[in-house]
Amino acid sequence: MRWRPCRRRGREMTTFRAQTISVTIERPWRDVYGFAADPLQMHLWATGLGTGLVADRDAYRVDTPDGPAHVRFVARNDLGVLDHVVTLASGQEVSVPLRVIANGSGSEVSMVVFRRPDADDEAFAADADWVRRDLLALKSLLEADRPPA
Repeated sequence: MRWRPCRRRGREMTTFRAQTISVTIERPWRDVYGFAADPLQMHLWATGLGTGLVADRDAYRVDTPDGPAHVRFVARNDLGVLDHVVTLASGQEVSVPLRVIANGSGSEVSMVVFRRPDADDEAFAADADWVRRDLLALKSLLEADRPPA
């Protein structure tokens, strides 16, 4: 089932299947957050976002296989929240919840992947796998002997 309509207080609600992908990174959460919160560093680890990230007023423009998209990030904060909204060339908005959380002296980085309305099981699994690879790339970068500044 792709979506589940629900009546709540007179409004129809829709929820989508979701999967949370997490990786543990052996670096303090503030270091991880500081690196991951810089949109201009994302090309080093977030391949699923697209290529050619360029500042464009209050957002960033990125090239995707389906055409240009715009990405709006939440403001830097002390809570480890890296949420962003991607507006695809089609106009569809994709919400991307992303968090860096303290895990002892290290960090846990978690992203929620929502199943797109037009995605079948295979496409949803592919999206989740891509996110997993991107988060593992972030882990590798930040746990390297000479991590990025």
